[in-house]
Amino acid sequence: MVGRLVVVIGFDGIELIDVACVTTGFDFANRQGADPAYQVVFATPMGRPVRCDSGLELPGQGRIDTMGGPIDTLIVSGGQGHETAAANPRLVSQVVRLARLSRRVASVCTGATVLAAAGLLDNRRATTHWYEAGRLATRFPKVRVDPTPVFVRDGAVATSGGVTASLDLTLSFIEEDHGAELARRVAMGTVTYLRRPADQGQVSLFNQIPHADQALVRRVIDYVTSHVDGDLSVARLAALAGVSERHLSRLFVECVGRTPSRLVRDTRLEAASQLLTATREPVAAIARRCGFASAESLRQAFVAWAGVSPSRFRGRS
Repeated sequence: MVGRLVVVIGFDGIELIDVACVTTGFDFANRQGADPAYQVVFATPMGRPVRCDSGLELPGQGRIDTMGGPIDTLIVSGGQGHETAAANPRLVSQVVRLARLSRRVASVCTGATVLAAAGLLDNRRATTHWYEAGRLATRFPKVRVDPTPVFVRDGAVATSGGVTASLDLTLSFIEEDHGAELARRVAMGTVTYLRRPADQGQVSLFNQIPHADQALVRRVIDYVTSHVDGDLSVARLAALAGVSERHLSRLFVECVGRTPSRLVRDTRLEAASQLLTATREPVAAIARRCGFASAESLRQAFVAWAGVSPSRFRGRS
């Protein structure tokens, strides 16, 4: 087969999006002139159709046990059937065999469980869907599980976080193979707002904040997230809520697990991270838009929050 052979492993109980993000990403790269082109094969046990979590069936294009090399990229899909797949010695042994024939190996979402069962993640840093990270770490103590990143590259082995993070990983492969400009065109073609950097969190702060039963707290949170460049002092927020600063702080700790000032800081920093990756605005302009007094105050807060400066964070995107 001419081109870069990509073998996507499927099994009963796979997540359709895990497969589609990968296959569509490589297909869009081919449409944009990837040279050499990707040749994608969806391989299943015995080449039979597999049932997705959603109930749809996907036909196999090849049998896992008869696939040969050289393989450019081997990718194991995730889904609710990952535990059963990882407990299947025949499937796991075939993944081990195919990995030896591959330039790089990857999993998307809970497909990391299969790679771990195959020993391919031993002594490596890896990620998976944030919801399953604790279970993966407990079951496979040799794997250095990090539940936060969108994807992780450790040598020739890569793992991605949950579901749509598989598209971020695929875009990173395309950029590695064909350059940033082609990856950008693929992102545009798939109507992806931006390619998240590997170390960006799987779960946004705005999704992490639990729904506050306290209507007052919910109202203040909504104000903070829509006025990041404004006066968000505790005194100002308490006045808007019509309560004392002490009472507002107590409600925030009870309802969302953080003080108002901590929530303001984290909200501003996440807003800054989004602007750093989605725009080319100067850091000073981003600092002003996100309520920081100066580029230096943003830099200091960002280093404490993300471990890197805003410019280095932008350079990774």
